[in-house]
Amino acid sequence: MAPRAETRAQLADAARAALGGGRRLEAAERIAGGSKKGVYRLVMNDSTTAVAYLWDDAENYWPTAEGDDDLTDPFAPGLGLDLFQAAHTRLDALGVRVPAIRLVDRDGAHCPADLVIVEDIPGENLEDLLARDPSEAAPVMARLGESLEAMRQHRAPTYGKVAVVDGGGTSLGTSCESVVLDRALRDLAEAASRDPRIAGARDRLEERLRGLAAEVRPRTEYAVVHGELGPDHVLVDAVGNPVAIDIEGLMYFDVEWEHVFLRIRLHDAYRPLEVDGLDENRLALYTLAQRLSLTAGPLRLLDGDFPDRASMAGIAAYNLNQALELIRP
Repeated sequence: MAPRAETRAQLADAARAALGGGRRLEAAERIAGGSKKGVYRLVMNDSTTAVAYLWDDAENYWPTAEGDDDLTDPFAPGLGLDLFQAAHTRLDALGVRVPAIRLVDRDGAHCPADLVIVEDIPGENLEDLLARDPSEAAPVMARLGESLEAMRQHRAPTYGKVAVVDGGGTSLGTSCESVVLDRALRDLAEAASRDPRIAGARDRLEERLRGLAAEVRPRTEYAVVHGELGPDHVLVDAVGNPVAIDIEGLMYFDVEWEHVFLRIRLHDAYRPLEVDGLDENRLALYTLAQRLSLTAGPLRLLDGDFPDRASMAGIAAYNLNQALELIRP
């Protein structure tokens, strides 16, 4: 999908500034998958390419909700340049491959919304590579495991978005598990209001959530986690390195949150990323919480005009069934 004419003109101006050399923009096409920001591949007249991230309200398919702009909530939407830059700085310092930044525009020099232009990583993402050739994906998975270990070993004494914690701030709630429980209860309420199967099981699901949360013991150190590290958020560069994208939600949190998401998204392909020492009680709570999130979130997105409606409906239906399996006698 091409950008609006006004957006294309702004991207053309920014692309010239970012890539220089007398180049001019030949094409700008939206890359599939972005739901909170515009992601455009920029192709110049000499075939040089880059990718633009544009945080504009018109590019965000998610309905707004109270508290969306409260960055002290670790799960508030990851929107804007400040979050991106803080996450990029932290991951780069840890040796985790992220696309190199070519231009940052926070002052409206090229566009009235936050804009950044980054290195283009052409080719497959990890999801496509795993589907096409698991053996070729094996060294990429091994390197991804090394990146995850570097993130796990970097600790902070408090949890929250990297931009908040590294800036000396504090986050809502009293613990990761309390924040997850509160969010899961909200997701449960939203899902129950939209689907009768969840509504019918709401009391049992709430009882299960509260029971699992009660089993989690306090923790005082937190690791760096991406938060939504599915294989579609890992690109593969020309030499087989995994490249993390959609990093604005980066936070200090329980590492179990990351590994539950990886398990859900990768299924059997998760095995090379398994690590010892994860807390089984946290894994159990976070598994149910993420199933509810992956039910409520897509259903909420369908309230708006998100174009790929069939895939979102499928994600909601699948995770709804998985959540109900977790309370089956």
